[in-house]
Amino acid sequence: MTAPAAAATAVPTPLRVPAFRRFLLANLVSATGSAMAPLALAYAVLGQGGGAGSLGVVLATNSVPTIVFTLAGGVLADRFSRSRILFLGNLLAGLAQGALAMLVATHHATTASIAGCGFASGVAAAFTAPAAAGVVGQLVPANQLLRANALVRLPNNTVKVLGPVAAGLIVAMGGPGWALSWDALSFLVAALLLLGLRLDAPVARAGGALADLRAGWAGFRSRVWLWTYTAAGTVVVAAWLAGYQLLGPLVTAEHYSGARSWGLVQGAFASGLLAGTVLCLRWKPYRLLAVAVATGAGLCLPLAALALGLGLPWVMAAAALAGIGLDVAVVAWNTALQQHVPQGEMGRMSAFNGVGERLAIPLGYLITALAAHAWAGRTVLLVCAGVIAATTLLNLCVRDVYRVNRR
Repeated sequence: MTAPAAAATAVPTPLRVPAFRRFLLANLVSATGSAMAPLALAYAVLGQGGGAGSLGVVLATNSVPTIVFTLAGGVLADRFSRSRILFLGNLLAGLAQGALAMLVATHHATTASIAGCGFASGVAAAFTAPAAAGVVGQLVPANQLLRANALVRLPNNTVKVLGPVAAGLIVAMGGPGWALSWDALSFLVAALLLLGLRLDAPVARAGGALADLRAGWAGFRSRVWLWTYTAAGTVVVAAWLAGYQLLGPLVTAEHYSGARSWGLVQGAFASGLLAGTVLCLRWKPYRLLAVAVATGAGLCLPLAALALGLGLPWVMAAAALAGIGLDVAVVAWNTALQQHVPQGEMGRMSAFNGVGERLAIPLGYLITALAAHAWAGRTVLLVCAGVIAATTLLNLCVRDVYRVNRR
């Protein structure tokens, strides 16, 4: 246990730990920009004449580095200071988003240049995600992990309630460049905050990176609950992102009122995330993994609502329910991983899970973009919703899902 976590054992809440508060603030700052980025990115592509194909290429390019580099990020997160990795990753993301904002604001953006900036942002995410997965466990003791994980998401989700709505208004009034500029600035401020968070490397091990990778793969394969959850996530995440991020803006632009409507839908989804976080602060589920699997099924609801052509209030209600379920799933999953995986393996186990869940995302974007040219967007959305529901049911049939419980 690191010094911050050891000190936390004497206090009743993680908020009494200064290092945890700094980590929380850095997450909050970066969340203010990240809440606006998806909508701004979508309309930046649409604004330079791109359609479903261009947006699919951009989103796929952003996802590729998270597959290629996440395993390397996991090895580094188990060998070096996770706080330093987070600093460098946020710095790179801020520079990439700053370049993108400048291109969009000066009307020099093309599909290729937007995709290039997205690739750099994806590289940053590949290294920060495994490091971030293990930070909370270094800052607070095991008996405070569930509450700490919910607290990490609470300010982020609070910002996400207004962020998409604000992004919709900013894009409609001034263009996507302004929203992307704030996203860049938020990453740079978060990097400065993380520079003051000095965490030691988790462990000191002999052997090289390949030995670490082989040992990590053996540990991943030995945990049935981990690889089956990851396999299901490969399908669910691809179907969700292809339906929500790719087809969502296109369908709302065609059948609703465009950026404002999509901003309201994203705001409703963020409100659901916030409600899910509040629920997690009060509810401490025992069957952590089963809860994570089951509540994730709510992601099919807004896709189905859009596919069926329901009114905007119904789509927003479905998005809110999906947000509640997703946040409960994320908090339960993070706690399960932190309580059932040793601290020295957290980076690699998180990386294998992250790579597995992202493996099909680029292919999902591209297939969905092609399908949207052949069939109506609403038809493809309904297929995505059905895939999410069916995969969740299959994952709930795995016996080990019910053995990973709260300690």
